[in-house]
Amino acid sequence: MKSKPFTYLFYVQYFGYRYHGWQKQPGVKTVQEMLERSFKGWLGHGEFKLLGAGRTDAGVSCMQGAFELFSATEEQLDGMVKGVNAFLPDDIRLLSVEPIGQDFNIIQDVREKEYRYYFSYGAKPHPFSAPFVVVFPEQLDVKLMQEAALYFEGLNDFRNFCTKPKSDAVFTREVFASSVKEYKQPEMEWDLQAPTYCFSVKGKGFMRNQVRLMMGTLYDIGRGKLTIRELQEALKGHRNVFPLSEKAPARGLVLNQVLFKK
Repeated sequence: MKSKPFTYLFYVQYFGYRYHGWQKQPGVKTVQEMLERSFKGWLGHGEFKLLGAGRTDAGVSCMQGAFELFSATEEQLDGMVKGVNAFLPDDIRLLSVEPIGQDFNIIQDVREKEYRYYFSYGAKPHPFSAPFVVVFPEQLDVKLMQEAALYFEGLNDFRNFCTKPKSDAVFTREVFASSVKEYKQPEMEWDLQAPTYCFSVKGKGFMRNQVRLMMGTLYDIGRGKLTIRELQEALKGHRNVFPLSEKAPARGLVLNQVLFKK
């Protein structure tokens, strides 16, 4: 963006339950829209553009995401995070800002992303847990899900784990780490009856709905609808089903961290 030569890297955190995803869209409330409004209020002008490190779906939250701000003028960074946060709603906050060179590419220079999906199972839970944890009704074989999650690691063909792929989509992706572990949540009056688990997956990049579809597959394995053998075949691209399983609900998904090569 040559017309906006001053570039800044921001880290951001948001609770996505009441937003229609990251990307600005007409007629719905999005995280990008709220950020743009707040920057205009603090900067006093609209001569800037925002570009996120990735897009999150409606209802998906973020512990530590990132976006780049391209400005036509050099901005004063002292007090900016605090100032913009004062304009933002309570469920979105900036964490930090730093100037970044024009050779930095917030899409191509991602080194690793980690997504986490929080879930439990059993009886209908306390309503306060609804925005954070997906509670599946069936009894799940968590040990089998833990075994299955390991098969996502390494180089695999994920054509069966994406929706609406582009004609030039690259289906072979590397997953650096994949696991299902029990998550020890803080003690609260509305604790869930069954343990809470976290599906964590790390990689350089993921396709549209890929992580939610991976979680959907683990859910199907946990309730006996799919076998690990079927998962293995799907990861070779042999099954050729679009997709292998239904998407898991969005609200359990969190973009936990984005790391860059810089």
